[in-house]
Amino acid sequence: MTNQTAAAQKQAGYAIALPPVVAIPIRGSSELFPVRRVYCVGRNYAAHAVEMGHDPDREPPFFFQKNPDNILLAGSDFPYPTMSSDVHFEIELVIALGKGGTNIAQDAALDHIFGYGVGLDMTRRDLQGEAKDLRRPWEIGKAFEASAPCSDIVPASVIGHPADGEIRLDVNGKRRQTGDLNQMIWKTPEIIAYLSGLFTLAPGDLIYSGTPSGVGAIERGDVMSAYVEGVGDLEVKVS
Repeated sequence: MTNQTAAAQKQAGYAIALPPVVAIPIRGSSELFPVRRVYCVGRNYAAHAVEMGHDPDREPPFFFQKNPDNILLAGSDFPYPTMSSDVHFEIELVIALGKGGTNIAQDAALDHIFGYGVGLDMTRRDLQGEAKDLRRPWEIGKAFEASAPCSDIVPASVIGHPADGEIRLDVNGKRRQTGDLNQMIWKTPEIIAYLSGLFTLAPGDLIYSGTPSGVGAIERGDVMSAYVEGVGDLEVKVS
């Protein structure tokens, strides 16, 4: 941001310069997708629920949030975060909303989607574990800088609405996570309908829809290669 721009914003009534808009490239377009909020679905694959020590039975979904400026765009390295020695990867299908609302009906939910992306829910697992033990919120383990890598957004008008297909992640060429989108406990329309009963959804909202089993730790120098069938891929180096 230039000094001139900051000065102009202050003259417009702002005491300080406005924070930058977080926006993700749209595949095949010169336009960008501006991010409003980032919602994440917890334990949405049964096998992952089991590996985290929870019951795989279908219970009401739960959500946590990351911040828009936690987004890490494709082509950027993931900086290993401070205050942690146990940082985990979690590959996820990202749902990008083009329309919002409250109490959205399941049969209308897909009409609210602009497109999809490939995302990583990076987690300071040790700090998240401490927060769980103390019955405190998860933000310290989930909502830190660069904790939400995301690929370009692919419009649903181009690829439709993927309900099945492979979802996988390799680290340094070795398969670490694999699953299928049809293994999601709560499907995309259900997620949107339920979430819209808790929050007023709006254009620009992202939903990270959960991860299959196989999550694990990364180290500096590792290369994470994520892929969702029908959506695309995302490669991120840990620095």
